[in-house]
Amino acid sequence: MDLSEFKEFATALSPWAHIATTGSDGEPDVVPVHPCWDGDTLWFMGGSASVKAHNVAHNNKVAIHWQVTENGDGAELWGTVEVFTDVETKRRLWDGVFDYDLNQFAPGGPDNSEGTAFFAITRSEEHTSELQSH
Repeated sequence: MDLSEFKEFATALSPWAHIATTGSDGEPDVVPVHPCWDGDTLWFMGGSASVKAHNVAHNNKVAIHWQVTENGDGAELWGTVEVFTDVETKRRLWDGVFDYDLNQFAPGGPDNSEGTAFFAITRSEEHTSELQSH
């Protein structure tokens, strides 16, 4: 399955996915996120001081899994993540990329949302053959 087919499949499954990160203690952490695609980059919003942010500062490799349907369909993607807290990135992403109102979670908007970060996941080339739906 190529990335464009995967994006369509995953997006149709659910607006929610679970991201797995690993902390500096080697322990895994899995939490739900509401990711949205911008080209071939998968973005989600979160706290700049969150467990996710601390974990990816230590290890930027992640796995993300879209929720499974009653039929057992799901989708999984491996990648690397980068955290952005700059106002320019926030302004670019604030309107038009996400399918929900970011102001519900950061009412200060892109210019006054200290503590808010955007996480960009890029598919790992080493796992290209493992891009899958199940």
